[in-house]
Formats: sequence, C-alpha cells, structure tokens
Amino acid sequence: MKLQITDKAGKSDNLILIGKEGSEYGAYIKDKTELDYLHACLKDKQNEIVINQYNRYITVCHIRYGRKDNLLEKIRLSGQKLLSVANSRKLKSMTIIDLCRQKEYVKALVEGIYLGNYQFLKYKKEPEEKINSLTTLKVLKDSFSDARLNELQHILAGVCMARDLVNEPLSYLTAVQLSKEIENIGAASGFKVEVFGKKKIESLRMGGLLAVNRGSIDPPTFSILTWNPAIARNRKPVVLVGKGVVFDTGGLSLKPTYESMDYMKSDMAGAAAVIGIIYAAAKNKLPVYIIGLIPSTDNRPDGNAYVPGDVVRMYDGTTVEVLNTDAEGRMILADALSWAKKYKPQLVINIATLTGSAQMTLGKYGIAAMGNADRNVFAELAECGEKVYERVAELPFWDDYNETLKSDIADLKNVGGKYAGAITGGKFLERFTDYPFIHLDIAGPSFNRSEDAYRGKGGSGICVRLLYEFLKTRIAQK
Repeated sequence: MKLQITDKAGKSDNLILIGKEGSEYGAYIKDKTELDYLHACLKDKQNEIVINQYNRYITVCHIRYGRKDNLLEKIRLSGQKLLSVANSRKLKSMTIIDLCRQKEYVKALVEGIYLGNYQFLKYKKEPEEKINSLTTLKVLKDSFSDARLNELQHILAGVCMARDLVNEPLSYLTAVQLSKEIENIGAASGFKVEVFGKKKIESLRMGGLLAVNRGSIDPPTFSILTWNPAIARNRKPVVLVGKGVVFDTGGLSLKPTYESMDYMKSDMAGAAAVIGIIYAAAKNKLPVYIIGLIPSTDNRPDGNAYVPGDVVRMYDGTTVEVLNTDAEGRMILADALSWAKKYKPQLVINIATLTGSAQMTLGKYGIAAMGNADRNVFAELAECGEKVYERVAELPFWDDYNETLKSDIADLKNVGGKYAGAITGGKFLERFTDYPFIHLDIAGPSFNRSEDAYRGKGGSGICVRLLYEFLKTRIAQK
C-alpha cells in the first residue's frame, strides 16, 4: 500500500473522518438526511460509520473511549474495520481527514489500515482475483508531514517484510535462502551484510549451530547485519540477535504434527523481526548503531542428527549436555550471543520463538521479557510496548533458576526441567553473555493461527514496531 500526503480532498475522494464529540462533521457531510443518520449512529454509540454518497463513500472513526482503554489500539482496530468496508466496496483510494488535530490518532489509524491490508498471495493460483482493492491511503498535509509519513511507511513495510519471511515455507526459505534475502534487503535499504557459510562456521567452531544442523542436508548460515551511520548517537552498538530456525521438527525429540510442527516455518520469526527492524532503521536513517546477528538452520532428525545425551562444545568453549533436541533455539543463539561479546555492546536484545512455556503463560497477548539489563531499560521497553500495543511482560530472572541447568557431565544442560521453562531458557542464554542483556520470547504472538484484526493471519511481524520505537526513543532522541 502506498501512503501519500495530499493538499486537499477532492469532491469525489473517499474519506475517512477522525472525529470525537464536538467535531464538525457537517463540514464534509452537508446533506441533512446523511447528517441525521450520522447523529443517530453516534447516539447509538457506534464508532465506525459508513455513509454512501453514491459518487464516494464517507466513513467515520469516532473517538469515544474510556480512560482505561488503550486509545491508540482502539483506533487501530477501527482502522481495520474501515479497511474491510473499503475492500468490500472495491475502493482503490481513501483520504484521512483529522478533525481531532491529533497526529497520534492519524498514525494509529494508518497502522490499522496498512497492516490490516497485508496479504501473502505468492502461492495462490490466481492471486489477482484475491488481492485487496485498496492500494493508496492519503493524509491531509495539515495533519501529518511528508517526513513523518515516509518514516511510518518504512516501519510498516518492515513489519510486512518480516511477515513475508515468516510465511515462506521451508521449500523456499532454507537457511541459505534466508541469507540471500538478507543480502538483497541490505543492498536495497543501505545496511551492510556479511554471511558466514558452513566452512567458516566450522572454522569458528560454533558448536551449537553445527550440532543443530547435523540432521539437515542444507547447510547453516550466520548472517551479520550492520547499520552504522556517521550520525549515530551511540558509540557502542545495540546488538539484536534473532533466532533463525527456518523449520523445527524438534529433531529426534520429534514434535507432534497437529498445531505444533505444522506451524514451525514460523520458528525464525525472531530473525525476521531483526531484519525488519534494521531495514526500517536504514531506510529512515535512524541515528543508531545497530548490529543484527542471525544464526540459521533447520532442525531435522536425519541420520547424523544430534541426540539426547550428546555433549556439545559451544563457540565460547562451554560444554552443554543435550537432553532435548527440541531445545535447539538456545543452542544456536548461544553461539551468536558469545560472538556478540566482540562488539563490546551497549545492550543486546535477543528475539526468539524460544519456548512453549512463554506461549502458555501469556498466549498471543504479550511478549515474555527477562534479563539483567538496568530496570530503567525494561521500564522504557514496556512503555514502548504499550504505545505500539506489542506488550511486554517481564518475568523474574532470579539466579536460583541456574540450579536447574546444572549437568553431571558438562558445564550445563540445555533444558531446566518441567517448570518455568521460559525463564530457564533465558537463564541458559544468559550464561553466554557478559553485557547488559534482554531476552524476548515471542512464541505466543509471532504467528496467528486465525485472523487477529490488523495483525492478520500467519506471521504477525511482532517486535518490529516495538524495537524501532524503543531504539528511537531511548537512543536516537537522547
């Protein structure tokens, strides 16, 4: 979808009016019958209203939400509902007019419409018959600037890019192909990319990544994404680490198929988020030094696959007793987190569909967060999460949980037992860090098995808007 600034709305332009109590709807709805209908709908406490003027449609997003509601999220949801009106009536363009004079309202409405309009039709036989009609969304220049709309376009494009990658099947998106996609995206947006192939990974002795890859006929990759503009406000980088398991069978600890393995093309949603964030940062020339690290492989139970009971020597020399081959994400991420030490980072944020435990705790409604970073960092992250409605729930990160990871024959085990799996997974990862660290477990909200408003069905692109907002407010604006 194209976002566009316009000087004024034409007489035949389809309109979306953002208003509230006291707004002058009569400036655009002059017919008495239509105005009476609008007022009757408002009296009936309707928030999304459609008026057919025959030569155009006027839709209304009326703001009337209580203090306890997340107002911006309600507006996003209204945007998705008005989008369905536009597509059902085959409208190609709509123009937003803000009667409230609130730029954040406009931004939220655009987010709901743009993200709600996302489709993944690559594998449909006749996609042109299924494609949404709405292709252009205009905003009056007196309510939004060109620069701000361009920034928003790139952020939302980053979300959709992440969704595309998550929705791709393994038949296309192998680890090697993922790295090629990253190289193409980097060339198009301006960030640097370096890719390590299997021989380089072997020479570096990244034992976790190599162990998980042993059951696959496809080689692993390790991708390094760098956005380091001359105007960066931070000398030490923020490192984003994304889990890139392009498909997870569970290995020899095989997953059941129904509502489990059948969705495991989404196990690289953390990697997709890192790509989308750095894409948006580069396109918007965000003055933040960012490095992305993406270890990638599939996890299969082929002839030489690693087995429960194996001991793996990791990149940093730590030995890990493998008790569950389905706890593979932490194995490949541990090597990446050890690699991150060389950058002497200001902060490292790990993004991963790591545990079913996180999903069972929070469902699709939140991101499980934990780590050893400063409390103020967690507070700012949570604040950004509320703003973009990608909410963050911090879990305890007590050292007591380290007891569950002790091994009789190695430095640690790769699983911590039956209880607190999300936390023990995070504590495992922490063992490979020596810097401020945050782990985000996105297992719940990363993939929607049914339609979820503007978040859609399939890959959600979670964390792109959250971490862009976080990097912008915490670093770029300080």
